[in-house]
Amino acid sequence: MAIRKIREMGDPVLNKKCKEVTEVTPRVQELIDDMFETLYEAEGVGLAAPQVGILKRVVVIDVTGEDPILLINPKILETSGEQEGYEGCLSVPGKSGMVTRPNYVKVLAYDENMNAFELEGTELLARAVCHEIDHLEGHLYVERVDGPLVNTADLTEED
Repeated sequence: MAIRKIREMGDPVLNKKCKEVTEVTPRVQELIDDMFETLYEAEGVGLAAPQVGILKRVVVIDVTGEDPILLINPKILETSGEQEGYEGCLSVPGKSGMVTRPNYVKVLAYDENMNAFELEGTELLARAVCHEIDHLEGHLYVERVDGPLVNTADLTEED
C-alpha cells in the first residue's frame, strides 16, 4: 500500500468523467487499498479515484474514521430532503463553501468482489456520497457553492 498524491483544483484530471470498473484486477485492488491509506493519512471523509489521478469509478468513504465504505460504479437511486452546510475537499485544500445537498441518499454500487449492494445514508454520509459521485462525473464542490469560498481555519464550531 502507498499514499498517493492528491490532485488539486486546476489539475485537468479532476474535470474528466470516469470509466466504469468491469473487474477488480490486482491493479484496481491496489488502487482501493492506496485510496483508503491516502484518505486516512489526509484525515479526509471521502476520496474518489480521480483525486489520485485515476479515471475509474471508485470511491472510498469513512465518516467516522472506523467504518470504511467502498463504492465501485456507484449510482444514485434516490434522494430526499435537503441539508445546507460548509463543505470542503482534499482537492481544494484550506477552503470551504456553503453547499446544499440531499439529506438522504440511496445508491447502488459494487463491492471489491463486484457484488451489487445498496447503501442508504443521511446527513454527513449522504453529503459525502453525493460529493464523491460528483468527482466521478468531473465536478468539484466549488461549482455548487452558494456564496464565497472561505478559509477553513476561519470557520468556528457554530458554522
